[in-house]
Amino acid sequence: MQLGLSSLDAWYLRPELIITAGALVLLVADVFARNARAFWFALIALATLGAAGVVLGTQGGVDVTVARGMYAVDGFAIFFKLLFVFAAAMTVLLSHRYLAIEGGRSGEYYFLVLTATLGMMVMAGAVDLVALFIGLETMAVPFYILTGFLKPNRRSNEASVKYYLLGAFSLGLLLYGMSLLYGLTGSTELRVIAPALADGRGGRLLAVAVMMLVAGLGFKIAAVPFHAWAPDVYEGAPTPITAFLSVGSKAASFAMLMRIFFEGLSAFKMSGLGLVFGQPLGWTWFFYVLSIVTMTVGNLAALTQTNIKRMLAYSSIAHAGYILIGIVAATPRGVTAAMIYLMIYAFMQMGAFAIVIMMRRQDVIGDELQDLTGLAAKRPGLAIAMLIFMLSLGGIPPTAGFMGKFWVFASAIEAGYVGLAVIGVLNSAISLYYYVRVIVYMYVRKEETATPPVQLSRAMTTALAVAVAGTIVLGLYPRVLFELAQASAATLGRADQVLGFLR
Repeated sequence: MQLGLSSLDAWYLRPELIITAGALVLLVADVFARNARAFWFALIALATLGAAGVVLGTQGGVDVTVARGMYAVDGFAIFFKLLFVFAAAMTVLLSHRYLAIEGGRSGEYYFLVLTATLGMMVMAGAVDLVALFIGLETMAVPFYILTGFLKPNRRSNEASVKYYLLGAFSLGLLLYGMSLLYGLTGSTELRVIAPALADGRGGRLLAVAVMMLVAGLGFKIAAVPFHAWAPDVYEGAPTPITAFLSVGSKAASFAMLMRIFFEGLSAFKMSGLGLVFGQPLGWTWFFYVLSIVTMTVGNLAALTQTNIKRMLAYSSIAHAGYILIGIVAATPRGVTAAMIYLMIYAFMQMGAFAIVIMMRRQDVIGDELQDLTGLAAKRPGLAIAMLIFMLSLGGIPPTAGFMGKFWVFASAIEAGYVGLAVIGVLNSAISLYYYVRVIVYMYVRKEETATPPVQLSRAMTTALAVAVAGTIVLGLYPRVLFELAQASAATLGRADQVLGFLR
């Protein structure tokens, strides 16, 4: 395989090159201008993300493969890249005041945020196993460091070590599956692997490869039983990084999952299990089981949590189960629904974590449920915003969360998975308990002891306003997002026949 980029490749890779340049500027500035105000580092990061977002906006309708066939610039990739840029920009806005309280070098911090964003963008566009691995590690390594960024904090250090060790183990499983695919097909390109497997080659060895891939990717999306790392990492990491991890890393992992399974493994059937189930099973049945277990365990575990970050961690696990319903449907509408859900989830999850970040002030951690006691009386605007996010996460109309779940469940019913949709609805009903409990603390319970007032910065207020607006607007007028996701999903696999193998 020949490597190298042409001038035409560089033209289509402008967003990635802009992010790379911005990250390098921050790295150099952190060395030579260490005493500069943290504001300038945040401004460089935001300018870089803004420039990348503008370029992505001009690439609508592009559908090409660059970098010697290893990288696709299509609607599917552009959709996810816009999501990553949004999540990273929100993280930067929420981090400025947080870093001032916690301490830490801003230049290094924002450099790592941009590097993780670059890795996510590569994961969304790569159509080669090697490129996917490079993107995954480019994203994962900065997150390992960012999780332990609060060096004096033992919880942060513990979370970083756990994340690193379990991440390395899951990466081994993923690489083992990738190596088996290469051995069976002689190629690492997904669009070469798919037709090579269409003749039924591989047998049990291919089934092992698929199981390894499911396990490795299951860790990245925090699906049960590969979820054990999520609660500890979410609780111990700096809260803006927890928000970024729960939105950006999850979306990138789902993008990678869809690339591998819809483009590379669309023809996979486990014919050996036909004696038990009466029909050959495809990889969708792995995710069928994972979806049910993930949303059920995630919701049940969240019921007893008193720490908001841990509660949102288990909530994130449950939402991964909902998104998997769209993957199980394995139809254009199912892929569209999963993409819509991920975009909506970015708004409401970033917004919920924004409130937790705002509760952090001198001598108050702000991540326990009791820290929200009486918030409606002290800060009614923040209480209303948190109310909107909790109702949206619970799937209550007319919020965006309701529309996301509606599309996902409808795609499952359309594909014939009525039972899976019913289980999803029941799990949504269970989740309302712990979301409403947050509302009770804000509006019903009274604060017993006085705490320092919540102080907001302009950056935090801007981020919160964007999250609230997105959660409301996408609930009342979702047509624009639906049309964008539908057009983007149509480019996955470059042809409708890819999804046809799965039916």
